[in-house]
Amino acid sequence: MADDKPIVDEEMDEEIIAMKERMKQMEEEAAKLKAMQEQVEKETPAAAADTAKEDIDNRSVYVGNVDYSTTPEELQAHFQACGAINRITILCDKWTGHPKGFAYVEFADAAHVEIAVTLNESLFKGRLLKVTAKRTNVPSFMRGGFRGAPRGGRVYRGAGGRGFDRGGYGRGRPPYRARRGYFAPY
Repeated sequence: MADDKPIVDEEMDEEIIAMKERMKQMEEEAAKLKAMQEQVEKETPAAAADTAKEDIDNRSVYVGNVDYSTTPEELQAHFQACGAINRITILCDKWTGHPKGFAYVEFADAAHVEIAVTLNESLFKGRLLKVTAKRTNVPSFMRGGFRGAPRGGRVYRGAGGRGFDRGGYGRGRPPYRARRGYFAPY
């Protein structure tokens, strides 16, 4: 029996040493992965996506007052003289699927946008097109103010537009006795 105990201790020591070696390997792999992740983040920062979107917006024009039966091929034929076109987007209502009456044309080069803007108020399918350079959408907090904050002066929302001076009772419901049809027998 005394001989069995040292064998068990030796086996446990070997297992502990093996586990420590595996832990060391795992920590080295984790350090390598972290270094690779940091390198990728340095190469492609999050601002690159915003820059790409702004680049696309700088190469695009908004086309308004587009006939509802217009196809992308017809718009491409109309704007073909301006330069190479990458994409034409005709926006549709998500519920009905019918066109909204405006489109975006993305060109291969930003210089083509200036040429396309000269087609403003050109006749297309019996309508005068409105062609402007596409603007980059800016979230509301960038424009100043917060979402839902009133623009301009204060907004009073009480008593349906009636204040105390015009017979109203301020905010909410009038007191019970002031309601129409109230009968007080005593």
